Amino acid sequence: MFETLLTRIREAKTALAEDPSDLSDAQLIDLLREAEELKCSAAAAQAAAAVRLDESQRAAQVAAGLRPERVGEGIAEQIGLARRESASKGARLLGLAKVLEREMPHTLALMRVGRLNEWRATILARETACLPLADRLAVDERLCAEGEAATMSDLGLERAAKALACELDPASVTERARRAESERHVSIRPAPDTMCWVTALLPVKQAVSVYAVLLAAAAAACAQGDERSKGQVMADTLVERVTGLPADAAPRVEVKLVMTDRAFFGTGDDAVHVTGYGPVPAPWARAFVKDATLATRLWVRRLYVNPTTGQLVSMDSRSRLAPAALADFVATRDQDLCRTPWCGAPIRETDHVTAWDDGGPTTAANTQGLCQRCNLAKQAPGWTATTVPDPHGRHTVVTITPTGHRHRSRAPAPPGAAHMTPSPGLARFELTV
Repeated sequence: MFETLLTRIREAKTALAEDPSDLSDAQLIDLLREAEELKCSAAAAQAAAAVRLDESQRAAQVAAGLRPERVGEGIAEQIGLARRESASKGARLLGLAKVLEREMPHTLALMRVGRLNEWRATILARETACLPLADRLAVDERLCAEGEAATMSDLGLERAAKALACELDPASVTERARRAESERHVSIRPAPDTMCWVTALLPVKQAVSVYAVLLAAAAAACAQGDERSKGQVMADTLVERVTGLPADAAPRVEVKLVMTDRAFFGTGDDAVHVTGYGPVPAPWARAFVKDATLATRLWVRRLYVNPTTGQLVSMDSRSRLAPAALADFVATRDQDLCRTPWCGAPIRETDHVTAWDDGGPTTAANTQGLCQRCNLAKQAPGWTATTVPDPHGRHTVVTITPTGHRHRSRAPAPPGAAHMTPSPGLARFELTV
């Protein structure tokens, strides 16, 4: 049965890969619809597979004598790897799959016939998460038994589910709103073109108040003839009120730039890596360095590079603002992101590839940067990892999951690696400003 199933899936993939250029417009619309329905059905199949895997792996862990509080470790991570998603996304997908299988049968049925996609199923699960089982089943039946949810927009479905939840159990919805206030926070993530999004999750009254203050500041500036756009004034006002400094003032916190000597001295335009952000253009980095130098807040630390492969191999033992510890080197080499494929979370722990208890040394070659979740998953039964040679000389780790699947992780290429030429004095610079 399994081989037949895989054969049919592969045949569908092959058919979808064919060039549709000879189809009529009507046929192209039909293809779009059928492909979308196939995606919905595939998501339902993935949900069922995730639940079965969770049950099987938990049973195997119990049989192996794993302590009860550790049963379940590493399962979501396996699902994330199989779906080419992060471990946290794998956990959310597994949680959704369990809810669909056990508590929302009509929603899952719509997915299986291709009428409801995974995101809209997630909306339904999210908006009913605070309800007792009986009420969640009632929402599932009222919105999905007759297929009504299949014709709604994302926002329409969210509002319909929220309205039913408020009617069925207003106390639970109110308590959920109260708890949500305790989860307020601020986050940052990279945006294109050397920009970032700083996001604040706030209670609605505070959020509206903050936005109104920024909007009023923009209106006042525009009334006085300020040439900046409304959005620019609002952004600058936010920076000034949070930092207490003008928006264009030199930064007073640590920012690391990893750049080649060519990019530093202006003889080349190798991409520069900003810790916590990612690649930026060399001209932008040189301007940043110039500003930092004028502000007398620049320190330079050399990162030594293999002259043949471009792999980082060591760094100076002394620096003023950053320790010369191995963890700092590993985080720099791995460019701040967890080495587990598709994870993308910030590095939180320096992991021994071969465990210390198994004789693994504490060296750059035997360490990798991982997020806390991935490092914990690696300790679960059946997980192994080892370093392997790489033709490009970069630090490479192969991780094997309990099901025997292998996943290769290679450290990112440092700035300028594509232009490496043998040179005994070659170095990179890490600039701390």
